[in-house]
Amino acid sequence: MESNALTAFIKSVRAAWGPLTSELVAECRHQAAALAGASDKEPWLAALRRDRAANVELYRDPAHGFVLLAHAESAGLYRPPHDHGRNWVLYAIQEGEVEMGSWARVASPDGQVRLVERDKTILRAGDVRAYLPGDIHDTRCLSETALLFRFTERDLRAEDPQHHPITRYVQVDGVWTPGAPR
Repeated sequence: MESNALTAFIKSVRAAWGPLTSELVAECRHQAAALAGASDKEPWLAALRRDRAANVELYRDPAHGFVLLAHAESAGLYRPPHDHGRNWVLYAIQEGEVEMGSWARVASPDGQVRLVERDKTILRAGDVRAYLPGDIHDTRCLSETALLFRFTERDLRAEDPQHHPITRYVQVDGVWTPGAPR
């Protein structure tokens, strides 16, 4: 296997892998920042920048199940509030700017659930953001284009609906409320 930022990320994350801990998140965040800072002269990254595919799977670990994806986004692309179920995820920005909002799920005295926006952060090239199980966030591409890496602890498409499925939220009369689980 050729030595480059992608293979270094894979090797380091595989070596550190284990149960979710602060140390594991810190190590993966460190490795994701290094990946985001990779030289665009590396062939794998040059191809991503050239092709601008919306979604490319860069690596799927056969032993541990974690997945590394690349996403090319265009200005204004908005992904409404959602969580990642029982999974944790890292976003690392390779180029461009992406705004990420953080939300809290609150219930009114009558039991109605809605979201309250906590904050918004603009991530730029080299920035990494972690979302732990149950964290709710949204994303919006602010620059003309952006290239970001999304690292998930497992394949989110294969999530077991009985073990805290991914929740996407929908806006109803200006209020974000839980949509149907995915």
